[in-house]
Amino acid sequence: MAKKSEKDLNILDLLLRFLGPLALVLLTYNPSGYSFYDWFSSAIAGSGLGGVHFLALVVLIIGWSILLIATWNALDTFGVILTCALLGAIVWVFIDWGLLNADSASAIAWIVLVCLAGVLAVGLSWAHVWRRLTGQYAVDEIDD
Repeated sequence: MAKKSEKDLNILDLLLRFLGPLALVLLTYNPSGYSFYDWFSSAIAGSGLGGVHFLALVVLIIGWSILLIATWNALDTFGVILTCALLGAIVWVFIDWGLLNADSASAIAWIVLVCLAGVLAVGLSWAHVWRRLTGQYAVDEIDD
């Protein structure tokens, strides 16, 4: 059995690179009422804000920082715009074909949240995709 090369990127890897950002996005906020935003808001309204809320906030900020920096470094402004445009076009086609229903604020919120996770997933995966397409490694340049 052949050993998987570190360069190989398969569908499972891409799926995991989507599920991680999706979890972070949906844990932060989602329309169901079960998210950090709802939990934190309830704690503030009820004067029950504690250390566990601060801990969760810091963990979310760390997660968002990692994903946003990785995405921005991989895609830059133009890449983020193109990725958003591509996902927007896909959503539009799915709505036209009747595969997606965007007739409520909640449905639109879910669509936007999944697309946000998609942008972050592309950012996480882009270096691997780029290497696969071009054979070139994406490296950070160090300015002296």
